Amino acid sequence: MKKRWIYKPLPDADLVKNLAEKLTIEISLAQLLVQRNILTFDEAKTFFRPSLDDLHDPFLMKNMENAVNRIEKAIRKKEKILVYGDYDVDGTTSVALVYGFLSKFHTHIDFYIPDRQIEGYGISKLGIDWAKTENVSLIIALDCGIKSNEMIDYAKTQGIDFVICDHHLPAGEIPNAIAVLDPKQADCQYPFKELSGCGVGFKLMQAFSIKNQIPIDFLFEFLDLVVVSIASDLVLMVGENRVLAYFGLEKLNRNPRIGLRALMNVSGFHRESMLEISNLVFTIGPRINAVGRLTQGKKAVELLVSHNKEEAENFALSINKTNYDRQDLDTISTQEAFKMVEERKKMKPDLKAIIIYKEDWHKGIVGIIASRCVDKYHLPTIVLTLQDGKITGSARSIPDFNIYEMLGRCVDLLTEFGGHQQASGLAMPIENLEKFTNMFETIAENSLTPAMLIPPQEIDLKLELYQITPKFYKILKQMAPFGPENMRPIFSTENLVPMKVQIMKEKHLKFTVVEPKTGISFVVVAFGLIDFYVDLSRAKTIDLCYSIEENIFQNKSTLQLRARDIRTYY
Repeated sequence: MKKRWIYKPLPDADLVKNLAEKLTIEISLAQLLVQRNILTFDEAKTFFRPSLDDLHDPFLMKNMENAVNRIEKAIRKKEKILVYGDYDVDGTTSVALVYGFLSKFHTHIDFYIPDRQIEGYGISKLGIDWAKTENVSLIIALDCGIKSNEMIDYAKTQGIDFVICDHHLPAGEIPNAIAVLDPKQADCQYPFKELSGCGVGFKLMQAFSIKNQIPIDFLFEFLDLVVVSIASDLVLMVGENRVLAYFGLEKLNRNPRIGLRALMNVSGFHRESMLEISNLVFTIGPRINAVGRLTQGKKAVELLVSHNKEEAENFALSINKTNYDRQDLDTISTQEAFKMVEERKKMKPDLKAIIIYKEDWHKGIVGIIASRCVDKYHLPTIVLTLQDGKITGSARSIPDFNIYEMLGRCVDLLTEFGGHQQASGLAMPIENLEKFTNMFETIAENSLTPAMLIPPQEIDLKLELYQITPKFYKILKQMAPFGPENMRPIFSTENLVPMKVQIMKEKHLKFTVVEPKTGISFVVVAFGLIDFYVDLSRAKTIDLCYSIEENIFQNKSTLQLRARDIRTYY
């Protein structure tokens, strides 16, 4: 699909020159830093050399004192504590961290992950009732709870207190819990607002450690869980998140917990491999998510808190099998979805939004199907299925279309909806489906311009190939870990000659580009860009959009370019 190349604005030349001189780096690297709002020597030092000393005081978070006091009281009085979390990666890593840490100091503790199919998202009545039968008097909720006012009130009638650790945006009244930790609360003075759910749980344990004079290094051993949550939940890779992710990756590559090591092994990673954020996003995270989608998220926590190598390996094998089952289900259901979209496009060629429904699609994979449709058609997509007599589903969007806001315009037809700009969930009575489809398609038609329907490809800078040197890449690599607001830099180079175009594994390409005026050449890998094969084979020159990566083969390291998009000229 044709893409719009969008170049980031070039930063102020004086700022760039000043930073380049102070850091003794090339102008292009200084431009990348200024684009990321790194303007001074000290800011660059903090960026390139993160320190755990840069973490904020956890007691700056509203209600932190109350939360720690309630946990201390529970430990002192030998109350039963339940650590409760969402079934996705962020929720299960949160539970593993808080349960794993507190269980060192308190034996009367258990954890609970709701069943996605039966209980759905958030605090459930079933979970509270189970806690009551287990004589639980304190629940620590992680990655959920900020909108669970009714359930928190119900828990009080059962003699159960709540400490909520959430990172989602509050909606209206804050639940009446013992303590609500959420940096997005309007009156919370915590300096960093973009923590993951696991990050909020980490701050609670940091505060507990400080108050009880527990060596902080003991808590830092749990940073491998925090980085998995940061990567998988796609929170901003800036500020405190970047510090936690940097040292979490270091822990993950140096000495990961037994469960994560077992999961890395079954995923094909070995001790000599260096994991990056992208490996967590595309390989580790999906395996953990698959458990919550198809079976029970509790199994992921059991893996992550395991101290027995053989037990962890068995859990990891089971989770890996579940992921393969999920992939098979994805493939079949996605093919069905594509067929439905094509039939709809025949009836309505100028389709601006995809709304598809099949009553037997598994609820746990409708979000994945929606994402696949967005990738293929670049249209806002809603995928729906039937559960317990009502229609429920997931919505995914394109960059220029706020799907959460647009769903809000259909609120009279929905029984519930929530999420954010790019991804949301929704439910409605079955009799509202046709009316909702017509309304949402009309909203999309009135909101989307032709330009919005062309996928954007953001580019940081134009480069000449001679600028790509080992020294340049060495500094570029130190900008990691990459993620939202600090994405892997994308470059473009114009007027290159393509040579030696070959197909790899049926859907990928590999070729060489030569810069005519210098004769400098680089190998290019183009994953998933098989459709360019004919054009590349005929083209006299191309413009290439790419990232730079290191290829290590037989202990020899070379730089290569990874194509993101290609423009061909004949």
